[in-house]
Amino acid sequence: MIERKEYLDKLREWKDQSIIKVITGIRRCGKSTLLKLFIDELLNNGIDAEQIISINFEEMEYEDLLDYKKLYAYIKNHSVEGKMTYLFLDEIQNVDFYEKVVDSLFVKDNYDIYMTGSNSYIFSGQLATNLRGRYIEISMLPFSFKEYYSLNNLDKNQAFNEYMKVGGFPYINQHDMNDEQHNLYMEGIYNTVLLKDIEERLNRKEMEKNTKKITDVSLLKSISKYLSSVLGSPISIRSITNYFKSNERKISPNTVSTYLDALCESYLYYPVEQMDIFGKEVLKLNKKFYIVDMGIRNFILPRKEYDLGFTIENIVYLELLRRGYIVNVGRLDTTEVDFIARKKDIYTYFQVTASMVDKTTFEREMRPLINIQDNYEKIILTLDNFTTGNYNGIKVINVVDWLLD
Repeated sequence: MIERKEYLDKLREWKDQSIIKVITGIRRCGKSTLLKLFIDELLNNGIDAEQIISINFEEMEYEDLLDYKKLYAYIKNHSVEGKMTYLFLDEIQNVDFYEKVVDSLFVKDNYDIYMTGSNSYIFSGQLATNLRGRYIEISMLPFSFKEYYSLNNLDKNQAFNEYMKVGGFPYINQHDMNDEQHNLYMEGIYNTVLLKDIEERLNRKEMEKNTKKITDVSLLKSISKYLSSVLGSPISIRSITNYFKSNERKISPNTVSTYLDALCESYLYYPVEQMDIFGKEVLKLNKKFYIVDMGIRNFILPRKEYDLGFTIENIVYLELLRRGYIVNVGRLDTTEVDFIARKKDIYTYFQVTASMVDKTTFEREMRPLINIQDNYEKIILTLDNFTTGNYNGIKVINVVDWLLD
């Protein structure tokens, strides 16, 4: 079992502090395993087993606790008087009105609360209202390339080629699977996200409005497939609506917007807004979308050959998130910089390309960075090793080496 060090470090940092730890991310990215690793660490560091309450709401033995009143009573009955109780609530979104339980326990002494969820919609409602400023969200992703590489006895370039195809879901990377088994596993994750997380989210939202439920899974799949086909390209609600209309499927912009929100709230896709490089202001223009894992994308949109540049761009985007950056697409007049990455008010500009060997490509990738007149770091990530170096302050780095750094 690989230790997800960066995530465990965050749990260690906030341990015993009066703040709720909310771990979010797509299904099967390793949230439950992270809780188990942290519980083992608590036990090894002298915490008594009776001080730990761990409930996975997708396990049958805890089905009765989906009633929030029974859940509250169970937790109170199993708490140790006068000692810290470490409470782990896994896939909390399965419990209606769970925020009442959490809110009540939070104001009491001696509770250290950890929760996981597979849909960000549940954290944007009552929990956010009741506990504003009193919880932190730890966003979790499948394995990075560095984690994937540590598990495989492969040359780094060969490993990267495999990583682009199979992705980083922990289970498939710790079990020997053939192509058919891999596809079946990906199908299981994808259908669970669509049929359980997204459909339930849509239905709950519609029920709150007291309107008809949305159950069009076919439309969900169609929009998801379209997003997978245009990764890294700027799109809008209108362009998606027009695409479906041109294919003789009439849908409203509101419907497209609702389904897009659902796909993103399930952590399947990540929207990225554009930012003006000079003014550092977010622009209300077309967004780009990136997918959580290339293995999922290859299942949704199987091809013999892939758009290599956009695949690498997607992997770089996710890596920037893992490294704690806030990421936007850069807009400089009529030109674009793939990513503006910000951390602690320091910016770094990134261009991503499969190769810089061709002179035209080299000049095209350099031009936007040359035109930026500030002193923030400028980096081009590429697969080739022939053009790496420093060009008047613009660094060209091999993307595989950068991912392993």
